[in-house]
Amino acid sequence: MKMFDNITRRSFWFNLLVIGGLIILLGVIFFLSLGFLTRHGEEVTVPDVRGKSIEDATKALEALGFGVEVRDSIYIDTMRALLVYEQTPERGDVVKSHRTIYLTVNKVVPPMVPMPDLEGLTYRSAEMTLRARRLNIGDTIYRPDFATNTVLEQLLHGKPIKPGTEIPEGSNITLVLSSGTGSMENPVPETVGLTYMEAREVLAASNLIIGTVLIDGAVTDTLGAFVYRQSPARRNGLGEMNLIRAGESVDLWLSVTKPVTDSTAVLAPAQPASED
Repeated sequence: MKMFDNITRRSFWFNLLVIGGLIILLGVIFFLSLGFLTRHGEEVTVPDVRGKSIEDATKALEALGFGVEVRDSIYIDTMRALLVYEQTPERGDVVKSHRTIYLTVNKVVPPMVPMPDLEGLTYRSAEMTLRARRLNIGDTIYRPDFATNTVLEQLLHGKPIKPGTEIPEGSNITLVLSSGTGSMENPVPETVGLTYMEAREVLAASNLIIGTVLIDGAVTDTLGAFVYRQSPARRNGLGEMNLIRAGESVDLWLSVTKPVTDSTAVLAPAQPASED
């Protein structure tokens, strides 16, 4: 009580001076401790942990006083699962100790993506389309066809894959590309009298493609229908063999009735006119 009386008996200016001194003292103490509180001067260079497993990366970073947090994941088919793909801050950055390093790791299971429709695209367009879906070009197979360097067929594991089918990201897609029509001409194969299925095999064996298919109204089973006409025909009107190049097309006419063909008939060569 006496102390309080002594303080209150002192002049106002004296008390104000004491309070001001206390404020200055507290300010000095605060600024002196600011470096300690913010760890000023304690800077560390971030190491490169890309390509390391999560466990090894965490140990290396925590040994330098960093915190570690897995922020995101991505799928890279050329990298083993659960390896660090990316880090933030990046390697070589100088940061304060005890900062958190965020990691992006490679997924264990690849995500599924829909297979795009590549048929009819150029090789370059097909490549860009696959990359946009995170798919890869595997083998390329060339087959004669008039549309040079365009995609004729898309395969996965050697089998045709339909557009829209869900497949793993990073899959290798085989492209069957057109090499253009061949330069060598060969006789047109005979398909008249064969079923449509047999005709397809015969034409494919000669690297020919099926053009227009005209079907009689009575046909209910296309594969079992018979070819009764083709264009170009095996022979022309003069009895000579028609020639065709690989990659060109043959039009077929189908009917439920098998046409009668004389396989033993041989056209005799034309005889010169006799002189009287």
